[in-house]
Amino acid sequence: MIDPSLMGRLSFTPTAPTKPPLQPGLHPLGIAEERDAILYVPTGLEEEVAVPLLVMFHGGGGSAEKVLPFLQEHAERNQFLLLVPQSIYPTWDIVIGGNGPDLQRLNQALTAVSEHYFIDPDHFGFAGFSDGGSYALSNGITNGDLITHVIVFSGGFMSVFMQEGAPKVFIAHGLSDEQLPIETSGRPHAEKLKAAGYDVTFLEFNGNHSIQPPIVELAVEFFLK
Repeated sequence: MIDPSLMGRLSFTPTAPTKPPLQPGLHPLGIAEERDAILYVPTGLEEEVAVPLLVMFHGGGGSAEKVLPFLQEHAERNQFLLLVPQSIYPTWDIVIGGNGPDLQRLNQALTAVSEHYFIDPDHFGFAGFSDGGSYALSNGITNGDLITHVIVFSGGFMSVFMQEGAPKVFIAHGLSDEQLPIETSGRPHAEKLKAAGYDVTFLEFNGNHSIQPPIVELAVEFFLK
């Protein structure tokens, strides 16, 4: 029997918190000595109340520090937890050769978050940029019985061996993307998902291969509505 994790299936299962909530701010989760996962906790969260969780995957060659500024203010203003894992290698395992150590770390990071918070089962999202967008899309669709929203900023590919559940999908791609042309990525991804019955919001914008703050705001609205 094939190990489900090789196909991107998470072993993580949300549980009731066993530890007190964390103080507002940024928290390394202690799952790795280098390139640890970072959790941002907004101010004013009510205890013992389910909290939305958005997981943001950085682009190839990126880091938590590069993508946090795009979403941290939104997490603070809209009262959701923001988890930013970091790939072990310059990019995510699924891009290099298939699901493996990064998925294991993601399971650990999600478990660490659930030790402190009830995760809102209706607002549990995967988001990502570039290679991170490919990771969010591939593993979000694979774990759609757990993940409710998938947000893809200029993702490159979709690698899905198992489809579970029906997460809502938001895809944004620049018309002048010089690294991952929209004709071979954003557009066909949206078409395939719509044809498969997914609820897809597809947005083309005048821009290159980058994260656009106005698009991020729309994505956050999509996640929380």
